[in-house]
This record gives sequence, structure tokens and C-alpha cells, in this order.
Amino acid sequence: MFKKILIANRGEIALRIQRACKEMGIKAVMVYSEADREAKYVKLADEAVCIGPAPSAQSYLNMPAIIATAEVTDAEAIHPGYGFLSENADFAERVEKSGFKFIGPTPESIRTMGDKVSAKQAMIRAGVPCVPGSEGELPDDAAQIKRIAKTVGYPVIIKAAGGGGGRGMRVVHTEAALVNAVAMTKAEAGAAFGNPAVYMEKFLQNPRHIEIQILADQHRNAVYLGERDCSMQRRHQKVIEEAPAPGIARKLIERIGERCAAACKKIGYRGAGTFEFLYENGEFYFIEMNTRVQVEHPVTEWISGIDIVKTQIQVAYGEKLPFTQRQIVLKGHAIEVRINAEDPYKFTPSPGRISLWHAPGGPGVRVDSHVYTNYFVPPNYDSMIGKIIVYGDTREQALARMRTALSETVVEGISTNIPLHRDLMVDAKFVQGGTNIHYLEEWLKTHKR
Repeated sequence: MFKKILIANRGEIALRIQRACKEMGIKAVMVYSEADREAKYVKLADEAVCIGPAPSAQSYLNMPAIIATAEVTDAEAIHPGYGFLSENADFAERVEKSGFKFIGPTPESIRTMGDKVSAKQAMIRAGVPCVPGSEGELPDDAAQIKRIAKTVGYPVIIKAAGGGGGRGMRVVHTEAALVNAVAMTKAEAGAAFGNPAVYMEKFLQNPRHIEIQILADQHRNAVYLGERDCSMQRRHQKVIEEAPAPGIARKLIERIGERCAAACKKIGYRGAGTFEFLYENGEFYFIEMNTRVQVEHPVTEWISGIDIVKTQIQVAYGEKLPFTQRQIVLKGHAIEVRINAEDPYKFTPSPGRISLWHAPGGPGVRVDSHVYTNYFVPPNYDSMIGKIIVYGDTREQALARMRTALSETVVEGISTNIPLHRDLMVDAKFVQGGTNIHYLEEWLKTHKR
């Protein structure tokens, strides 16, 4: 096994990976920016190296600095976490060419699945159901674009091939608005992602967002660990996640899970990955694949009993998956809420010093967070400061435990979205289960504070 791993990330995921390394007897090297000097995982690290000032471009996105740190500390592998360079094929390639192991898929897999058009084409070939849409990138010819839209049927959504995080999308309801919408999305995509290519899909009216977690090794073994429901979203950003998805038949999940695992074998995928689907009227439609560990991985860990981060490290080292599909037994229900440093209803960021931090506890409660009393939340990064994850034998028990956990959580000195979560945990529709991806935004319109 690796003796030393460099963790190229920050926040709660850096601490999560560090803990996995400690359990496995692996030394962890933390890189950090000047803004994160006081972070818990930096203080707990076997070695910690400052790689630059607060702006991400000069620190967490600085490939030469990260690789140089791996060289001087004699690390053997680099774990990119999520966000930052985790889905950057060029980074994965540079890591491998520099003689280190990239704890993730091959650069080729990241490239294929990172481009939404090539990902969709790969999934169609592998027999994974996709949203009806253009065969690939949209042509420049206006008449052709109109023909494609007519075949797909309005409303349609124009998406950037290199997009992500809910950016680079435009819904079109009429032919009159189509050509202009395509031109605008292309211009935005070119500016934001350095890739002006766009494609078209049928716009589903009220879908749910369901994702399948997979794990694969380099020996062509692949398994799926059930599904997660991530439909509680605001501006395409997930707020609450749970596993399993309420009200979807096991048979359906098994069928789609098997196809995802088969697709991984077909494309020679290794590591952890997530297939994201829109689910409407009993049908699954593939939208994209994330070639990294997800923020919401703990809900799957809890219902499967499998440590996803440790498995990532094992398969990156070249080991076979330590379990077969038949050995995976999913039981119980898990729910995760993301705790963000922001106004709970206006969503304005709220960086600053936490004067008091009290995390919840008790049976079936897990808190993944790097913060502590007197910790300063920097204004330079994503607002998420932690996650509360609960487990119960049933969804009802999990909901009850989450309500209790949220009532125990104390964060003073900054604003957080905990009041929003407390309200949602008693919302009749959410408690019933099966809300669609638009539900939270509609709910917020009538619950402004």
C-alpha cells in the first residue's frame, strides 16, 4: 500500500481523506493556502506545506506547486478530493507523468466523461438511457438547429458541452427564441469554459435528480452501491441528499445500476464515480457522470457499510475491489444536509469567525466538518463548512434523528443555513418524499423571511 499520499484539497473533504489515510496507516501531506493556515486538518497533518496565497488560482489550482510539493515530500500518490482539480484531465495526466499515482480515473476517462457530448455518446453505446436530444454538438446552421428541436419537441434545453455546476444552460420554449438562445449559450460557454460547443436536450418538466454510485478497479470489476436522491436543489446546487430514493422500485434501481456498472467495464473506468440521471414517469435519463468522490458520498457509505474513500485509495494502488456485487447489501436510510456559511433565506455568503461551534451527536449521527470554535471561515472559497449525516432503520427514523441533530447544532458568530434545514425537515411534502428538482425553489418563493 502507499506509504504517503498528498491531499490536494481543503475543507471537510481534506479532513475526510486524511482520516481514511490515518486508518490505513498512510502518512498524509496537506497542501494549504495562506487563508487555510489555521485549518484543523493542517494542524493534524503528518506534513503540511503552504502552496500559495488565498486565491485558488495561485494555490489549490496551481498544478506545478502541488506536484513540486509531492516531489519534495516523497509522496507516492495525489488525492484530489472534489472540486478544484479533481476532474481536470490535464492535471491527472501531469500527476501520472511526474511519476505519481492519481487517485481517480485515468486522464482518458476524465476527458471522455468531462465533455457532456462525448459522455452522452459513450453512454448511448453502453446502453445507458439518455435524454432525447441532439446526436452531438449543435451545428452552426440555423435551419438544422430548428429541425433538431422540432424532432426533440419543445421545451428544449441548450447546454454547454464543457459546463458544470448548473452554469451554461438555457431553456427554450418556442422556435422564435431558439437560434438566439443557442448563440448566447455558445458565447457564454466559450467565455466560462473555454469551449463554445453546445448541445440540445428535451427539457423535462418535473423530474427528480437520482444518481448511482459506482466503484471500479483496473481489473475490469465494477459494482454499484445503490442510488441517492439529490432533488432538493437551489440553482442546480444540491442542498439535501438521501439514500435510498423514496418511492422508486428496487427492480428499476437494479436495472439501471447494472447498466452503469457494465458501462464502467466497457470504458475501462477505475475509481469512484457517479452517474447522474433525471427521473420522470418511471424512466431514467442520463445527464452526466462525475469522475470523482461526491460531496454526498456519506449517505451511500452508511447504507452500504462501504468506505468509498478507502476503496478509492485501494483501487488506485492497483488492488482489486474487495467485494462483489452480490456481497453488497443496502439497508436502512441516510439523509445529509449541507451546512453553508450563508444567510438561510437570502443565501448571501457569511464568512467570518465562528465564536461558538457545537456539533450534534447521538445514535446514527455523523458530522463531517473541519471547523471549530474560533475558526475563521475565509471569504475566498465555497460557503460549505460541513455536513450533518444521519442514519436510521427507516426514513421516518432518519428524519427524526436529523430534526434532533439540527436542534442540537450551535454555530455562533456567522450565519448558516441551519434554520432552512430545520424548516425543510418538517415540510409535509419533503417528509412525504419524492419531491422534484424545482420543489425547493418554488417552496422558497412562499417562505421568504
